[in-house]
Amino acid sequence: MNTFMDVLAVAFVFVLLALPSLIGHARDLRIDHQIRRAGEARAAEESRAHAQDGFGHAA
Repeated sequence: MNTFMDVLAVAFVFVLLALPSLIGHARDLRIDHQIRRAGEARAAEESRAHAQDGFGHAA
């Protein structure tokens, strides 16, 4: 039983140390996705703007 408690304690410390890093990584991934979506939206808006003539009508 003592060995199990030792393994559990080591696992708890590992999770305690790794958790901030994992949370930061997940946050970075979310921000990267937001930036990518914003870039795609901006590119789509620019392509729509280039497809219109000076009066706002489709060319």
